[in-house]
Amino acid sequence: MTAHRLRSAMACGALLLPALSVNTFADAIDGDWCFAVLTLNIQGPRLRTPAGHDVTGDYSRHAFKYVAPANEPDTGTAVTMQLLSEETMTLSRDGTAASPEVWKRCKPIS
Repeated sequence: MTAHRLRSAMACGALLLPALSVNTFADAIDGDWCFAVLTLNIQGPRLRTPAGHDVTGDYSRHAFKYVAPANEPDTGTAVTMQLLSEETMTLSRDGTAASPEVWKRCKPIS
């Protein structure tokens, strides 16, 4: 391979790296989520609730579960989130007959 072709290949590879890193992050539940006027943020096992409290929960790449802390509207309730796609997740509260809420990413990833 000539030096010119090698430089061209390296330049193309460098341009593709940012796109690959976005796609890697996109299939995880981590990030900012919105539902109507509510927002929450997931960063690994840490979550900031819609009421603004920081809690630790059970994290997996595509799901998150925590118990709502004191001073939350649903104190003591287990809250479960499941990633459906890069931009959508459901949020369910145990012990309620309500349908799961469909949350969207606050800022689209793709």
